[in-house]
Amino acid sequence: MGQNITDAAEACEVLSRLFAGHRRAVFFGGAGVSTASGIPDFRSVDGLYHQTFAYPPEVMLSHEFYETHSEDFFAFYRQKMIALDARPNRCHRKLASLEAAGSLSAVVTQNIDGLHQAAGSTCVWELHGSVHRNICQRCGAVYDAAWVLADGAADVRHVPVCPACGGAIKPDVVLYGEPLSERVLAGAIAAISSADLLVIGGTSLVVYPAAGLTQYFAGDTLVMVNRDATPQDAAADVLVTCDIDEAFAF
Repeated sequence: MGQNITDAAEACEVLSRLFAGHRRAVFFGGAGVSTASGIPDFRSVDGLYHQTFAYPPEVMLSHEFYETHSEDFFAFYRQKMIALDARPNRCHRKLASLEAAGSLSAVVTQNIDGLHQAAGSTCVWELHGSVHRNICQRCGAVYDAAWVLADGAADVRHVPVCPACGGAIKPDVVLYGEPLSERVLAGAIAAISSADLLVIGGTSLVVYPAAGLTQYFAGDTLVMVNRDATPQDAAADVLVTCDIDEAFAF
């Protein structure tokens, strides 16, 4: 049985000591990392999956829906997936400072909001892509999230096309029914495989193949930082069940 921590102050102390005592730490995170920045997660009581839409979110975030219901897809994408007003929170900023200090090797994230990079992290493996890259499927031109929002300013249901060639624009986001990038997946596996400390936070660990990456960890300390239980809690050496933003306030 690993150490169980519910107090934020104790969590800060333990996490600070663990990062200081390891040379190849990796952080693996999910939507819960960004909730303190005002971006809703998916599966918590206030998450997107508990809100009412014309279609279930997992349907609207599928490749098939992108192709067959493009107007509805882009309306949902613009209104619920792009959050340009969001700012990095304490967890994002602490991870960036740990990397700068040489105490963190990489961040592996399921998030698509770009907040790790906005905080200053440079080695970030984005398993599910990013809303900040929207790619023409014909010529490969890349447009940022602000362009997508501006293009739909008059009508959020407007389906964007490439100004350069008229090709279809697709967010560089891994939709349901699409494979992960082999390059990103290989980088994430390499980072986790070489880690001596793996801190997992803000993720329910139920979305595969991302959740399966934890099997590659062969280091000495596994830490889980989640308010809610996950299927992999029993494997943790340290289980932190307080708010992740508070746990990283050190």
